[in-house]
Amino acid sequence: MTRPDIATRPARPEDVPALVALINAIIAAGGTTAHQTPFDAAGFTAHYLPGAEAVATFVALDPGGRPAGFQSVARHPALPRDWVTIGTFTRRDDPLPGAGRALFAATRDWAARNGIAAIDATIRADNTGGLAFYAAMGFQDDRVTPAVPLADGTPVDRISKVYRL
Repeated sequence: MTRPDIATRPARPEDVPALVALINAIIAAGGTTAHQTPFDAAGFTAHYLPGAEAVATFVALDPGGRPAGFQSVARHPALPRDWVTIGTFTRRDDPLPGAGRALFAATRDWAARNGIAAIDATIRADNTGGLAFYAAMGFQDDRVTPAVPLADGTPVDRISKVYRL
């Protein structure tokens, strides 16, 4: 169930500093994202704000109006044209319970309005929290890409789940 008190909205350029700090903290903690190199503002903007890569990005706001997480959808050349791929990132320090669910409600509504047939989530196999989150949102297992190497060469499977609209 989505908490009605968690506001979501499209990401804005003024959100970038807070979102860079949020994702860089996740990258630094390790073990849950395929990203291994921290973002700067320009790299984050190019990758996550709608434009060349992302087609939509939503932010969840805590009661103080601060970003508590974001979810981005992008086109991917390996996926059908009417599919998007998704990434979800929420604060580890001072988490906002329900932020991920609120973000997915916004993303799902956007996808339905924009003729998207399916949303792909590809998650590291060692990210048990991410796998559980997407399963709870209704994503179904689709495929496994075995032994994708991390920057240090460690092989980690990628599990792709799909949410069909």
